[in-house]
Amino acid sequence: MKDEYLIVKKKALPDFFEKVMETRRLVESGAEHEVSAAVRKTGISRSTYYKYKDSIFSPDFGGNERKAVLSMLLSHEIGMLSAVLRRLSELGASVLSISQSLPIHGVASIMITVDIGSMSCTVEEAITQLSEIHGVENANLVLVE
Repeated sequence: MKDEYLIVKKKALPDFFEKVMETRRLVESGAEHEVSAAVRKTGISRSTYYKYKDSIFSPDFGGNERKAVLSMLLSHEIGMLSAVLRRLSELGASVLSISQSLPIHGVASIMITVDIGSMSCTVEEAITQLSEIHGVENANLVLVE
């Protein structure tokens, strides 16, 4: 998992990465209601925006509150969600919201938004630990804010 993420200075990257982040900020803040208008304003193509929008994050150095959205597939067994929540609590994450689908073929999809500002480990390490819980499949980081 550690090999999936890098921390790189902005000046070492092509300028369109920062423009993707600015486009996402314009759309998410409501300053622009359509992606087409936001990409015109920042000077990138729609395809560049969609290709990178879920892969580029900016570390939030202002304060301790940071949010992460995690997705997982859980086997439909009693106590599975409880085990995940217990592990997140042990790691110092505060759960902000949970969305769970109905189990289909014995597996339920969940999305959990957590405050990671006080976690005792990195998000990558937390995902690794969650993946080690029997019945947790396909634990992924969706978004860090």
